[in-house]
Formats: sequence, C-alpha cells, structure tokens
Amino acid sequence: MFTTRVLRQAAQHAERTPSIKFIGKRTIPASIDHAPQPHPESPTHSLPASFTQPSHSTFSSYRDHAQQFGPLRKTIKSSEVGIGGLAGSDLGPVSPPKGVFFDRNELPSRFHRTPISLAEIEAVETGGAAAFA
Repeated sequence: MFTTRVLRQAAQHAERTPSIKFIGKRTIPASIDHAPQPHPESPTHSLPASFTQPSHSTFSSYRDHAQQFGPLRKTIKSSEVGIGGLAGSDLGPVSPPKGVFFDRNELPSRFHRTPISLAEIEAVETGGAAAFA
C-alpha cells in the first residue's frame, strides 16, 4: 500500500549529500591549555586545594568515596550496615521533632486550606461562563 512512498523516501536518502563539508582530519589544537584555571571573578584568584592536590588517583577510587543520594560503592552487602542492613524499627522513632510537622492538618487552623464553596467549584468547571449567565 505504501510501497511508492517507501521507494521515494529511499531514493531521496540515497541521493542526499550533507550541506556541511569538513576540511581535513579532526584534531585538537596543541596550543589550547586545558589546565584548570581560577575564574576571572574569583575573590582569591586561586584554585581550591582539591584542584591542585587531587585526593584520588583514579576515578574508581573517587567513586568509592563519593556521596550522591547515598554511597556509590560498587557493592553493597546486606551483612554490612547498609541498605537493608537494619530493620526499620531499629532506625529510631518516626515522630517528628518539636516544631516540625508531617502534614498541613497538624498545623494550627490558620494554616489549614480554606474550603472551596460550591459556587467556586461551578465557576472553575464552567470556566467562569456560569457567573455571567
């Protein structure tokens, strides 16, 4: 049914030549210095110590000590105290500390949501058209 369309598209793509032509082999210029530099607006005009003296010799050793939503270690064993190593009841109480609330309804009444009237619901559902009728 669509064989003509498929054949036309195949013919167009077969004859297609790119508009951009690159001259020569792609190489990185040797004159560019890739060494870390302090930002021109830096107040100290120097790099942090972590840039000048790297604490990790390889990316793998960095990854073993990095934290992003928890440890990034390659293996997490359940025998160690890690994810799933302790029962939930051993982690402590779930009740919030003083001055912290888990739900808006636990706050004083002045912070509760105001109830929506039937007229307001009608105005929202009709897009305001019922208010002028």
